[in-house]
Amino acid sequence: MFIDSAKIKIKAGDGGDGAVSFRREKYVAAGGPDGGDGGRGGNIVFQVDDNLSTLADFRYKRKYIAAKGENGRGKRCNGKNAEDLVVYVPRGTLLKDAETGRLVADLSSDEPQIIAKGGKGGWGNSHFATPTRQVPRFAKPGTPGEEMELQMELKLLADVGLVGYPNVGKSTLISVVSEAKPNIANYHFTTITPVLGVVRHGEGRSFVMADIPGLIEGAWEGVGLGHQFLRHVERCRLLVHIVDVSGSEGRDPKEDFRVINRELEKFNPELAQRPMLVAGNKCDLAEDADVEEFKEYVESQGYMFFPIMAAIRYQVDPLLDQIQEMLSKLPPIRQFEAEPVALASAEEIGRHDVKITVQDGVYFVEAPWLLKILQSVNFDDYESLQYFQRVLIQSGVIDALREAGVQEGDTVSLYDLEFDFME
Repeated sequence: MFIDSAKIKIKAGDGGDGAVSFRREKYVAAGGPDGGDGGRGGNIVFQVDDNLSTLADFRYKRKYIAAKGENGRGKRCNGKNAEDLVVYVPRGTLLKDAETGRLVADLSSDEPQIIAKGGKGGWGNSHFATPTRQVPRFAKPGTPGEEMELQMELKLLADVGLVGYPNVGKSTLISVVSEAKPNIANYHFTTITPVLGVVRHGEGRSFVMADIPGLIEGAWEGVGLGHQFLRHVERCRLLVHIVDVSGSEGRDPKEDFRVINRELEKFNPELAQRPMLVAGNKCDLAEDADVEEFKEYVESQGYMFFPIMAAIRYQVDPLLDQIQEMLSKLPPIRQFEAEPVALASAEEIGRHDVKITVQDGVYFVEAPWLLKILQSVNFDDYESLQYFQRVLIQSGVIDALREAGVQEGDTVSLYDLEFDFME
């Protein structure tokens, strides 16, 4: 079964907690704190696997949770970092934030991509020793790992996409020019899933061709199978529009051509600008005058026309020659750029619950909602730092600290960030 969409939840591992420990050894003076740091939580990593061709596995397993980092121990022993959780997907998979629709990653290359980062390990109490605080009896907990719900979409990577009405000969063509073996029969929607085939044309030259299941009028709105599979056309560098020039099913070839082009444009206006060749199939069943009339109609709109008989490979080679020539001049298969996280303005964030804990003069702030903002702030950039300061004010963090009794110069700890409070 060809599954090209799925929804899953992922959660990176939490960081391990820092340890509260004190050195106590016989005959050794001046012990002091020696708590180790917690280990980093495991990342969620996505990796392309060319042995996979669908997202079917993700219909049955929907949650992916990485391991937590190990807690710190005494004698300054740091906890072990957790192993990353690697999720394998077929090439061409898009990951989108299910809540906002933001494109998180396009998994089209061989490089693994970290989609959710594991939490950082908390500091042990050995970090908090100062001349005035020699016996710190507290440590930092690890920060939570990132989590999100992902909408997965598979968009096949192919150089050439075959489009056209059902039963016009797309499957026949791909079967005679490649090793692909699609179902071929004399009825509509014989092909119910996209079919990929590698076309080797000439020494050392090849390209990938995709047979997109038959489109019909209204496909962009979900009629037939078109809406389900039109997304696979978006990456194709070149389209080959196959038309039954014989009108063997009682349709007008010109109208077929107009309808399919209109459906492509309605689904994505960019497809209307995609380079296209037109192949008139079943020429043996058509009158020469009809073929010539259709050729003039197509060429008047700026397209090249190739009369073929796919079943016996008649005049197919000239079509492949032109495809090869055009591909050599076209840019590579499209890869989609990940979209940055859109942060709300400080004023839009509004008030949130904040928990303040005071230990040995250190003010610990707990605000899980603030983690995502904290992870996106560049503290080396002045404008980014100003934004973060406005968030602390607008969200009520500063007011909560004042209510807890913070004074100027006191230490404030916000997860893995520490700063001195300034009025």
